[in-house]
Amino acid sequence: MEQKNSILDRVFPHPFVSVIVALSWLMLGHSAEAFDFIVAFILAIVIPKLIQPFIVRTPNIHWILAIKLMFIVIWDIILCNVKVAKQVLGPTKNLHPKWYRVPLESDHEQVNSLLAMIITTTPGTVSAGIDQERGDILVHSLSTDDPEADIQEIKNRYEAPLMAIFSVNQGDLV
Repeated sequence: MEQKNSILDRVFPHPFVSVIVALSWLMLGHSAEAFDFIVAFILAIVIPKLIQPFIVRTPNIHWILAIKLMFIVIWDIILCNVKVAKQVLGPTKNLHPKWYRVPLESDHEQVNSLLAMIITTTPGTVSAGIDQERGDILVHSLSTDDPEADIQEIKNRYEAPLMAIFSVNQGDLV
């Protein structure tokens, strides 16, 4: 295990987690009093230290690409909410639910888990499970006329950027 050199690294072993913890505390408290900032600061130090043994390694992430993907996913969630609302409120004869499998290009755990999460959070689709042996994700779509087009959209819109974010080449193993 590598030794942390600076005091800042020892106090904040996972700075991103510290920021998330502090901001979460302040937002949940709906307060900006001095006491709340002190508690947020203390939690931002203590919680990352407590979870440090459980974080085996933090992957190198291309943050600019991750932020771009985040905006794409948020935009897709907004659009899909409108689309699903129209489908659900419309005649049921227009719904064409289907199950299909999205083949995975990589065995990278973070890429595949995040891809399944993105599929599930986008209204109208749910990932039912990742099958590592088959190398695919089972997806249920509320309504689709062309599962192959949906598969290609998932791969191009989400999987390819996720692989770029984690610097994963096609077929890489974890």
